[in-house]
Amino acid sequence: MLLVTGVSGGLGSLIAGRLAGRDDVVLGTRSPGDAGERRVDFDDPRTLAEAFTGVDTLLLISAGYGEDDEVIARHDAAITAAEKAGVGHVVYTSLSGDGDHLTYALAHRWTERRLRESSLSRTVLRNGLYAELLAFLAAPGPDGVVTAPLGTGRLAAVARDDLAEVAVRVALDPARHAGRTYELVGEVPLGGTELAAVAGAAYVPGTLAGARTRIAGSGALPFQVPMLVGTYAVIAAGFMDGSRIPQGERGALRELLGRAPRDAAAVYRDALPR
Repeated sequence: MLLVTGVSGGLGSLIAGRLAGRDDVVLGTRSPGDAGERRVDFDDPRTLAEAFTGVDTLLLISAGYGEDDEVIARHDAAITAAEKAGVGHVVYTSLSGDGDHLTYALAHRWTERRLRESSLSRTVLRNGLYAELLAFLAAPGPDGVVTAPLGTGRLAAVARDDLAEVAVRVALDPARHAGRTYELVGEVPLGGTELAAVAGAAYVPGTLAGARTRIAGSGALPFQVPMLVGTYAVIAAGFMDGSRIPQGERGALRELLGRAPRDAAAVYRDALPR
């Protein structure tokens, strides 16, 4: 049996939709709303022993919404419970290798290490940042200008639906992917100039200080401010255009999909606020 965690989230809901109707799949969420769902609350480890009973493969969608110590505690609880329950294989959705400068990379790398040191068979899906995220980070303003502080940097963005498809393929055939770490980044990196062209806008990059002020005044939680500003900074510095992924690993997304990845620019355009 396959258990998928976090199915109420953006990536998890897409994965759940692809697995709908299968009798060998159970969906896990903090607040089950369906009779077939299991309560999986990483902040309440008592729920995990029962939730993981009878599970052969665990698709562990990262619980990255929080401070690093919170995220690490959640993932540790999940892996510990999986070990105790006799889960055979864990598929973990991590962060691409070129994202190590991001503030939220720490919890992902800690979790990868925890899995390596565990008794569990594992596969790590190092997901690139979503193309849909660019529609939030770099949407044109009311004046038709993209002011995101991306400088001349570019992001090898990925369609979230492609990452969901890969996760399903791997989780349904875990033995084939045991011990593997896949770098899942886009093939055509996008910068402010390309995004503005797609959106029919102009590109006049702002500053990180301006972005920090805007985000802090938007009602964002304290941990989100450095997270988002840091994302701008790392993209602008040229660390996330895919070029730092080893050449032999850049084609993993296409290989696992068995087709060309979705056009990230089109995904960004379609995700823009209307």
